[in-house]
Amino acid sequence: MQEYARLQEGHMEFLIAALDGNSTPTEPPLPPLPAVVDPVIVADALKFLRRSNLPIEPRKNWPAGGLEHSDVRGKINPPSELGRALGRWGDAGWGVLVKRGKYSDGRFDDQLVDACVRLINEWQPEPRPTWLTAIPSLAHPTLVSNFAERLAAALGLPFVPALVKTEARPAQKTMTNGSHQARNVDGALAIVGEVPDGPVLLVDDMVDSRWTLTVAAWLLRQQGSGPVFPLALARTGGDE
Repeated sequence: MQEYARLQEGHMEFLIAALDGNSTPTEPPLPPLPAVVDPVIVADALKFLRRSNLPIEPRKNWPAGGLEHSDVRGKINPPSELGRALGRWGDAGWGVLVKRGKYSDGRFDDQLVDACVRLINEWQPEPRPTWLTAIPSLAHPTLVSNFAERLAAALGLPFVPALVKTEARPAQKTMTNGSHQARNVDGALAIVGEVPDGPVLLVDDMVDSRWTLTVAAWLLRQQGSGPVFPLALARTGGDE
């Protein structure tokens, strides 16, 4: 493909030879391939890639054997609501900005705030969230909370830092299966302060196993919150 792209002429002859053909092309020669990409086409492509979002399905059951620290097993009662992810990790739409914000800039771009506002307005979760909180992190203590505060301000909702991380745990993607991922979160999150009783948007940057969101949502409901709607910037391959 690279050799073909570098051709200035003779494209049809190249293809015939590559396909072991032996006929002489009768079509007129193709015009030279453009050396510069039209910025309008690039903008339209990005707009297309950024127009979709992905569901975050709620987990309905705790892993076999339950969670020792939380003392739960069987059905999750109550589960979180159906959530949304803005895009997929590493994709050419929003994934590029998410990755850059997390690993290069240390701050998520305001474009992601605007995109999440549009997503929520199209999504229309019911009952409508009345406050917003975020998944905490010891490795990146201000990254998600800063984004969540800006999103809350854009939505006209109060941001309440209702969750804290009690200890560092390995990344969920390093766990070998769902049960290990669930137990990796068990006891690593806790509620701090008073939890508002209304429906809440629970914000995280990435969703992998869904267990972090599941445990956080369960903790919020146990402390009196309303329905919990997860919202993530990116969904990884581990959350299929």
